[in-house]
Amino acid sequence: MATSIAAERRLLGDDFALIANSHHPALAALSAEDAVALARLLREQRDRLRGMVHSNRRARRGKGEPRAAASHDPALLRRKQVFAAALKRVNARIEALHGEARRAFHAAALKEALARKQAARRHHPGAGASAAAGMRAKASGKRRTRMDPRNIGSISQAGKNAQARRDG
Repeated sequence: MATSIAAERRLLGDDFALIANSHHPALAALSAEDAVALARLLREQRDRLRGMVHSNRRARRGKGEPRAAASHDPALLRRKQVFAAALKRVNARIEALHGEARRAFHAAALKEALARKQAARRHHPGAGASAAAGMRAKASGKRRTRMDPRNIGSISQAGKNAQARRDG
């Protein structure tokens, strides 16, 4: 559930200065290095509060060392949630900043690759045969046998004569 800035200020008191920069427009004005430093600080605070909530919960169950402050403290849990929400906002800003840098890097690499390709010598092989003179006959692979024209019908005539002899 989202918490308003006024509720965060009431809940955190003096610690509100730690998360003040995690709200817009101050978050948008942060540089990448400042955002990373703020995320580190917020993560430390969130982890510290998470440990406190965890140890209180263990003490209430009788598993950890018993302490006087081991009662259920919803304010402590809400403080942890406020730091977690602030960390989530700052992480989103860091990801946006890194995304812009990543896109700029890839765009520059693509432009460089295009420049290398355009500067390279083009390889255009010869066009080969063209249709300007029309089609040419392709040489046939079949064997051509030359025969004496006088012998052309002799085979079929020999077949006829042999059949006539058998028929009697």
